[in-house]
Order: sequence, then structure tokens, then C-alpha cells
Amino acid sequence: MKQKVFGKLHNGKIDGLTKRWLLNIICVVVVMLVVVFVVSVFSIKSYYYNSVENILNGGASVNAADFFSDSLASGSSLESSAAKFIDSYSYKDKSTAWVIDNDGNVIASSNGFIVENSAMPDYEDAMSGDSGTGKYIGKIYSSGDKIMAFTRAIKNSGGVKVGAVRVMCAVEKVDVQIAVIAVGIFLLLLCVFLIIILSNLFFIRSIIIPVREITETTKQISSGNLDVRIEKKYDDEIGYLCDSINSMAAEISTADKMKNDFLSTISHELRTPLTSIKGWAETLFYSRDTERDELTTKGLQVIVKEAGRLEGFVEELLDFSRLQSGRMTLRLVKTDIFAELDETVFTFRERAMREGIEVRYSIPDFAAPANADPNRLKQVFMNILDNALKYSRAPSKIFIKAEFAKFNGGDAVKISIADQGCGISKEDLPHVMDKFYKANVSVRGSGIGLAVTNEIVNLHKGKLEINSIEGKGTLVTIYLHAESAPSKQEIDMSMPKSDEVSDDDIKLERY
Repeated sequence: MKQKVFGKLHNGKIDGLTKRWLLNIICVVVVMLVVVFVVSVFSIKSYYYNSVENILNGGASVNAADFFSDSLASGSSLESSAAKFIDSYSYKDKSTAWVIDNDGNVIASSNGFIVENSAMPDYEDAMSGDSGTGKYIGKIYSSGDKIMAFTRAIKNSGGVKVGAVRVMCAVEKVDVQIAVIAVGIFLLLLCVFLIIILSNLFFIRSIIIPVREITETTKQISSGNLDVRIEKKYDDEIGYLCDSINSMAAEISTADKMKNDFLSTISHELRTPLTSIKGWAETLFYSRDTERDELTTKGLQVIVKEAGRLEGFVEELLDFSRLQSGRMTLRLVKTDIFAELDETVFTFRERAMREGIEVRYSIPDFAAPANADPNRLKQVFMNILDNALKYSRAPSKIFIKAEFAKFNGGDAVKISIADQGCGISKEDLPHVMDKFYKANVSVRGSGIGLAVTNEIVNLHKGKLEINSIEGKGTLVTIYLHAESAPSKQEIDMSMPKSDEVSDDDIKLERY
């Protein structure tokens, strides 16, 4: 049945391409909106302040300068002209006008109050500068009110400065109006920001999430699940990519099935003639009725040995074919795990001694009953021991320690097998149980033994762990469920069946 990829893609957080996309968009949008906000507020403030300045400059002070020019030309004094100007001043509701003499004294005011002398930077600029004008924006020291003041010098008919007219306007209300507009602009830009983010989230939902689904599917395909398919949601480039991946998965599945069928067929076809070759070779080799020379005897011995090795390889191919097609099954019976290990070690020890490898073996003097397949367990033990022997060089040792342990909350058997061989590099260690992967190509083997071994352990609902230090050795640990285990006191009082192997013996760091 075809599967479809759904599930939780975000895992409670935004990461990967989504995170980069949002960060880039947010950074760009925030910078743009900040620039727009600053420019807008600055422009609005400039507009309002320029409007006030135009009122003060064009509407009030220019008229005042013209008035005083005419009045002084007709022979009136500055004081009398100031009184007349204040009486006729028409901007009293919008601004305040002062008439100031050359000494900086206010001789007339449109608001009717006595004015104390204070700092007037605009007045000083108007009286000292060539333009005859000055502007000041700041606070009045006496009241603390913020004002805008514009001063224009008064000249007599001879062009001599005899005083100045200072026109002032409070700008606090203008600042409040600017702040209100700034808040409005900020809220508007915030809405624009949210709209942009929401639109990008929609884009992410329509593009990034399908890409993640494709990524998850390709991961499953690469891990061997060739039945998985991607649901096509869009008729665009993403949809075409989904079709391509689905088509690729179907073609890989077909090719994989053909490969498995070929391996199964060729393995079965090879098994029959190999059995005959090995059987007749053994018959001739062990026959005492036939006289033969030394060369013939040696040749028969080689045929028997190599036929046995080839037969083992064919069995591995058959197991691999069953593993790939999901046909590997167990024939579960009541089994003593320690008894199967004991028989395997007994068979293996003679071979190791011939190759100059010492085997030290420790096993409790108890039964470890379990519902298991004894033949498959022996295959697991022999594969691991065979690897330990292949990657060891004489003189060295192989340590085998069996003990009771806890695994997934229940009683279990823990079997540790450590060698002093060449070890496995950190780069190769994660892949040693992959099919057809060989960390050391100089050593004979098909590269599927550990994959089959791991599958057998998994079918027993156990666990296979491999640790290794390059140049020091490899430690393989197997956990298998047991129906019952003796108490710790009983174990402590018993004696192991063979050599005592300590925990230090199976630590790779000590070699």
C-alpha cells in the first residue's frame, strides 16, 4: 500500500529554510519601514514647522518691518511707533509680538504683560547679522513652554538698526499634532508589516512545507522505504518535482525487486551444485578405499574448504534476499541462550587456536530461557566471532562475557565480545551495519553479514551495539530478552563455566 507523508514538520519551532526566509524578509522589511517612518515623521515635522515659520516670517514680521519703516520715516519715535504697532497687531490670537530696542529691552508686548529680560538668541542674530533676521526654537526659561521665535531688525530711514520686532508662537500643540500623526503612521506601517509577514507565511506554507515533505520522503526512500509517495498538491514546479520523485521511487522499487528476485534465484540455483560438489569432495577426501597421491589429497582438501566458504556466502545471499523482501522469519522455540552461545564458542575456539588467537570466555552457570530461534542465534554469535577473528592478528585475545542484565525494563541477557584487532574508524563506524558496506576492503567478506546479524537481533526484539577504537579493537554488545533471571545473590554465589572475564577485559580503552 502506498504511504503518504504527513506529520509534524516544525517540531514546535521555526528552523531551516523557513527561519532564513523569515529573518531575511523581516530584516529587509523592518529596515524599509523604519526608513519610511523616519522620513515621514521628519517630513511632516518640517512641513508643520515651516508653516509656522512662514506665518511668523511672512505674515507678521514682514508686515511689522514695513510698518516701522513708514512710521520712523514720518518722524515718530520707536516707543510711539511700537505702541501703535501693538494696537494694530492682527495676529494676537496666533502669536505674540515684542518690540525690542537696541539694548535688548522689551518696550512693547502684544499680550499686555510686563516682560522680563531673558536670553534671545534670535534677537542677537538679527542685530548682529547682515540679513537682519534670526530664528530660535526652544523653551522659554521662565515658563518652560516650547516656542518658535522669529526676529527681524527695524531700521530707520538711514538704514541703521534701531531695534527689532520679535514674533513668537507656541509649538507644543504642533508637536502634539505631529506625535498623533506619527503614531498613525506607525500603526499603518505596523499593519503593512503584518500583512507582509502573513503573505510570506502563506508563501512558506505553499512552497517551503511541500519542500519539507519532499525532503522527508527522500529520506525515507534513501533509508529503504521504497513504497512511500508524495501527495501532489500543485500543478507547478513543485508538483512536477513530486511526480519526478514518485516516478524515481517506483523505478527504484522495481529495480530493487528485480535485484532481490535475481539474488534469490541465483542463490537457490547455486546451492544445489555446491552441495553436490562439497558432498562428493568430502566423500573422496575421507574415502579410505581409494589410493591417491599427495597432490590429489591436497586438491580435494582445497575443494572442500573453498566449497564450504562459497556455500556460506550463498547462505548469506539467501538471508540478504529474505531480509530485503521481508521474508526473514524466526522459528521460535524454548531455547537456552547460554547453551547456544556455549556450543558456538566451543566450535569457534578450535579455529581461533589454529590461527594463534586466544579466546577467553565467561558465562554464568545458569540457564537463560527465552522464546527464540536457536539456529539464528548461533548465526548471530558465529558472525560476530568470525568478524572478531578476521580483524585480529596473532598473538592477541578475544574476550567473550555473558551475563544477566536489564533491557527495556525486563530481564535480559547481555553478551559482550571484544577483540584486540585493528578497530574501526570513526567515519566507518556508523555504517558498518549498512548492507554491502565494508570498512576494510583488504579482509574477505561480502559486507552483508552484520546487516543480517542486526536484523536477526531486531527480530528477537533485542539490540546490537558496536563500539570501536581504531588501532585498539572492537566491542560488540548484544541484548536479548530472557524469560527469567536468577537473583543477584544466586549469581554472586555461582561460578562461571569457563575463564573469568572481568569488565576491564572488555574495555577498549585499556588495550
